[in-house]
Amino acid sequence: MEDSTLNNTTKGKAGAKSFLDENFLLKNKTAEILYHEYAKAMPIIDYHCHLPQQQIAEDKNFENLTQIWLYGDHYKWRAMRTNGINERYCTGDATDFEKFEQWAATVPYTLRNPLYHWTHLELQRYFDEYEILNSDSAKRIYDSASEKLRSKEYSVKNILRKMNVAAVCTTDDPADNLSYHQQLKDQKFEIPVLPAFRPDTAMNVSNPTSFIAYVKRIEAASNISIGSYADYTKALKTRHDFFASMGCNVSDHGLEELYAEDYTEAEVSAIFAKVFGGTSLTLLEQNKFRSAMLVLFAEWDHEKGWVQQFHLGALRNNNGRMLKNLGPDTGFDSIGDFSQGRNLSAFLSRLETQDKLTKTILYNLNPADNELFATMIGNFNVGSSTPGKIQWGSGWWFLDQKDGMIKQMNALSNMGLLSRFVGMLTDSRSFLSFPRHEYFRRILCNLFGEEIENGELPNDIAWTGKVIQDICYYNAKNYFGY
Repeated sequence: MEDSTLNNTTKGKAGAKSFLDENFLLKNKTAEILYHEYAKAMPIIDYHCHLPQQQIAEDKNFENLTQIWLYGDHYKWRAMRTNGINERYCTGDATDFEKFEQWAATVPYTLRNPLYHWTHLELQRYFDEYEILNSDSAKRIYDSASEKLRSKEYSVKNILRKMNVAAVCTTDDPADNLSYHQQLKDQKFEIPVLPAFRPDTAMNVSNPTSFIAYVKRIEAASNISIGSYADYTKALKTRHDFFASMGCNVSDHGLEELYAEDYTEAEVSAIFAKVFGGTSLTLLEQNKFRSAMLVLFAEWDHEKGWVQQFHLGALRNNNGRMLKNLGPDTGFDSIGDFSQGRNLSAFLSRLETQDKLTKTILYNLNPADNELFATMIGNFNVGSSTPGKIQWGSGWWFLDQKDGMIKQMNALSNMGLLSRFVGMLTDSRSFLSFPRHEYFRRILCNLFGEEIENGELPNDIAWTGKVIQDICYYNAKNYFGY
């Protein structure tokens, strides 16, 4: 008798490939060799994510699958809302199992959305669950996975070990005290969990009340009294130095667009005094201040040899009612249509002209900007022995799916050097997201495999395998120095 679980997952009609088998996304023998013999075993460097460091330091065990999988996952919430699920099952007061039931009922409707692949990859890789998730299988899968999650084998640190993670970079505000990073250092946890300096709030002067409150946070964190722009930048520099002392060598910015207005120090000092005094700024004043701060952060990064990252193009918090009810980062963001090229060029050129341009990774959210970003990085890869000093980052957020990854890698191949690419990251808040690296690696191997079998690339498996291992691991290891 056929196994019913297999019948529900991997068995297809005669002639059809099995769903999510060992050769998932690998369409030819060369791709299979490249993945299984070269890519699969490579460690993971997750150099940009939003994992909560407290849960790592405390080596947390989650009570159930909902807590590790659905809490804070706005990808799943968006799908559930689109499927007509009431908000109480996303962010509301429903029980954990009730929320999971509604997610399981939604999964069959996510066909051709990357969530369908990710959901079943995660069930397989973490829990050895090969059954399709739906309303019928929900209770059995929930109970089985939740029982495993409560065992020591599934503590957060053991999950990182299980997924062959070699390093993690979290995302941290300059005012954060990094106490949990210190705990991890004291624990001598063998997987580096390092902070990344994310100063978006430090340059957000659109609301004087919020900005003044933030300045007070920096004042407390730095133990420097702030009454002027000079004081403010001194305090922020102290925080930048502190992050470096904690092992940080990465900064990150999440912006609609780069800011590159001309400004003088006197202008910026006057703008700070105005907003710190509680007066609203004009848009030009805001952008002059942001421009000055971006240059300052970039210069500090260059002094320390850090990598700076810019995530550009998100139009955030589109639903005003839900922003008021739930706050930011709850699944109401989208791709924006901001103009990127001119300011990006001016910003990078200013730094490069002054020999203060550090290693830089640029990410676009609007796919219309793919070729713009792919060509922009080539303008500034000069005067350095670092291969791929200026990087175009992997498909990000709405673009970290099969089509988005392929388009990004094809454009990078056509206009740059894919072989020097630092590869994939999760950009996730979930400890179950590491199979996204596998997803990327399978797509990467298939791209090379298809072109080798078509005669478009030489059948040099050893060299191609090395290039793939570089993209999966070694390029990032060397670029970030991990």
